[in-house]
Amino acid sequence: MPGLTTSAVEVTHVSQNGLWLLLDDEELLLTYEQFPWFRKATIDQISRVERPTQNHLYWPELDVDISVESIRKPSDFPLFAKNAG
Repeated sequence: MPGLTTSAVEVTHVSQNGLWLLLDDEELLLTYEQFPWFRKATIDQISRVERPTQNHLYWPELDVDISVESIRKPSDFPLFAKNAG
């Protein structure tokens, strides 16, 4: 939506277990077990994340879209990818 401003998102840490995102003043963990698309991604690919809306994150180089709520409350979203390659 033109003119709509959303808060920035920043990748703050990447480890062998997952990655951490800073959204506003909240830090969220995305484990590779629950979000396997990032396991083999480069730091460059992981770092290029967009936040088109408050509840939507997008990694254009990986073509990955994730709802922020699915990170906050993964039990509410039981369907996860089984294999990312």
